[in-house]
Amino acid sequence: MIGYVTVGSNNLPAAFAFYDELFSLIGTGRLMEFGDNGVAWGSSMEAPSFCVLKPNDGKTATVGNGAMVALAMESKEKVDELHAKALELGGTTEGEPGDRGDNFYGAYFRDLDGNKLALFL
Repeated sequence: MIGYVTVGSNNLPAAFAFYDELFSLIGTGRLMEFGDNGVAWGSSMEAPSFCVLKPNDGKTATVGNGAMVALAMESKEKVDELHAKALELGGTTEGEPGDRGDNFYGAYFRDLDGNKLALFL
């Protein structure tokens, strides 16, 4: 059902570098580039993608209260690895990796712009 998700950024070069390095850990690269306005990462045009864009209305990008993007990982080790890498790249933790109920392992972080992401298995 989900085709793509977007988050905004006020510093696109920093956001692009953050996600280029983070997503390289799961073999995902840039799928589309929108000039100076944004980038989409994904595995193919037939799979969901993740985009970082400059807001179309020209206003400052802000964090959605209660908004979160959850990225499915293939193993607990990948959850741990990406969470650690996000923090190394300047992100902040919103929840260390661990079990969270029946058959759910996850971790949470905020990117350089404060967007909240979850990594889960």
